[in-house]
Amino acid sequence: MSKRIRLGILTPSSNTSLEPLSQAIVSQLPHVSVHFSRFTVLKISLEEDALSQFQTEKIVEAAKLLADAHVDVIGWSGTSSGWLGFEADEMLCEAITAATGVPATTSVLALNKAVKELGVRELGLVTPYKDDVQSAIIKTYATIDVDCTKESHLGLSTNAAFADVAESTLDDMVAGVAAKDVKAISTFCTNLYAAQRGAYWEEKYGVVILDTVVTVLWDMLRGCGVDTTAIKGWGRLLSGISSA
Repeated sequence: MSKRIRLGILTPSSNTSLEPLSQAIVSQLPHVSVHFSRFTVLKISLEEDALSQFQTEKIVEAAKLLADAHVDVIGWSGTSSGWLGFEADEMLCEAITAATGVPATTSVLALNKAVKELGVRELGLVTPYKDDVQSAIIKTYATIDVDCTKESHLGLSTNAAFADVAESTLDDMVAGVAAKDVKAISTFCTNLYAAQRGAYWEEKYGVVILDTVVTVLWDMLRGCGVDTTAIKGWGRLLSGISSA
């Protein structure tokens, strides 16, 4: 019998998408379970009160609760370093491990690993965010020489509302970005109910979909030595691809 693997995931308090999606993805791995801890996130903007939601100390406190469950790895299933800068996630992971002794990763750091491994230089971007947040993400990715200017966003800021974005809306957004001749597209928000469409979009448009709910699970599972190719129906990243 395989050793039971416990994944600990940090969740924005107003997020209602990433938990059911994460549970569904790992349900195909009988020896893997996923566990969640929340901290307050109500809106996404560049205003000071919104930025302060992602203070390291608050997130580490939530991570300590996951460590109580003896999880094997802790993942921040969120995209905040897209506009805060990647070093925010790097520092967060260091702080989590220092406080808990548990290795840590994030949706965005995992996405960046996938982008590097797949040789992606141009990443289509689909988000629900406001103009200034989207622009900040594009600028952040430019720092690692990844072009995210082929994009689509909805201009929303209330985090709870992201989960209500219709599948048909996401279909249209992905179709629009795919038409701009990109090889990879990220649905870059863990409160978009999007991961379940990834395999469909990949087949329809011939792209790789790098959804941020999926990326953190992919990185966590790999770090625990779990073969993700056993997961079917959730896109090419989990099924094991070597190039985009």
